[in-house]
Amino acid sequence: QVQLVESGGGLVQPGGSLRLSCAPSGFTLDYYAVAWFRQAPGKERQGIACISSPDGTTHSAEFMKGRFTISIDNSEHTINLEMSSMKPDDTAVYYCATNINRANWCGLLPDEYTFWGQGTQVTVSS
Repeated sequence: QVQLVESGGGLVQPGGSLRLSCAPSGFTLDYYAVAWFRQAPGKERQGIACISSPDGTTHSAEFMKGRFTISIDNSEHTINLEMSSMKPDDTAVYYCATNINRANWCGLLPDEYTFWGQGTQVTVSS
């Protein structure tokens, strides 16, 4: 059974850093990519970055380059999102997702994904 569990959200001050983790189960990271999204209240869900382990494919949104980094920790079996220089506009619920119907799919559109975690809240405020 496919499952994704996000963790690491919380309150951080502007300019601070935070690391999120996504723990997948029920599928293999050798064949299926994982993506991070976020959604603020009243706004559309945004793709942040995706990563595919077997072929090294990554894509990332322009707004996160230089501040956010996606990676796979093979020893912990997690997909991590490290965030720095955080801004109030980064406040959102952060989700990880996958699509096991398409091997190594690594896109940034919500409709491309069929399995989602429950989300973890990130709040950037002083």
